[in-house]
Amino acid sequence: MIELLKKLYKKIRVSSARLIYGTMVKRKCASYQSPIWINKRTKVTPNTYIGKNVHSNGLRIFGKGRVEIGDNFHCGTECQFITSYHNYEGVALPYDTTYIHKNISIGNNVWLGNRVIILGGVKIGEGVIIQAGSVVTSDIPSCAIAGGHPAKVFKTRNQSHYYKLLSEGKIQQYGKYRKKISYD
Repeated sequence: MIELLKKLYKKIRVSSARLIYGTMVKRKCASYQSPIWINKRTKVTPNTYIGKNVHSNGLRIFGKGRVEIGDNFHCGTECQFITSYHNYEGVALPYDTTYIHKNISIGNNVWLGNRVIILGGVKIGEGVIIQAGSVVTSDIPSCAIAGGHPAKVFKTRNQSHYYKLLSEGKIQQYGKYRKKISYD
C-alpha cells in the first residue's frame, strides 16, 4: 500500500510540474501551437515562437533575438539558446554597454542531446540531430547529424528513410512509437 501511494505521489508531482512549466512557457512566449510538452524547467523569451508537438526537457533561451522552434522538436536537459552578446567592437574595452541580437531558427523534427548550446545567427535545418554537449556556432543543413565544439556535420541521415517516415506521418508523439530495441 505504501509503495502504491509513493507511485501515485510521484505521478501527481510530475504531472503538476509539467503543468506549471508548460503554463509558464505558454504565458511567456510570443506564440505556440498545441500540444507542447514541457517536462523540466524551461525559460523562453517574448520573442520565442514554438511549433506543435515540442518536447523540452530543460531549455533556457537568453537574449532579445527571435527564436523559432519548428514542429516535433525534442531537446535533452540543460540546453541553451543565446541570442544576444556584448558588443566587443564598441566604444569601450573589453566591451561596451550595447548588445548585438541575432535570431535562431530551428526546423521541424530536430533533436538536441543534453547540454547543447546554440548561438545567435544560426539556422538548423529540418530533421537535424545535434550530439550532446555540442556548441552550434554556424548553420546546420537539413538531415545532418552534427556534434562537437564547434559543432560540425559528421554524418547525414538516410534521407529516403526520413522522408518515407515523414510521408507516412510516423512522428514521435508523447508515448507513441516507443519500443525497446534489442542489440543482441
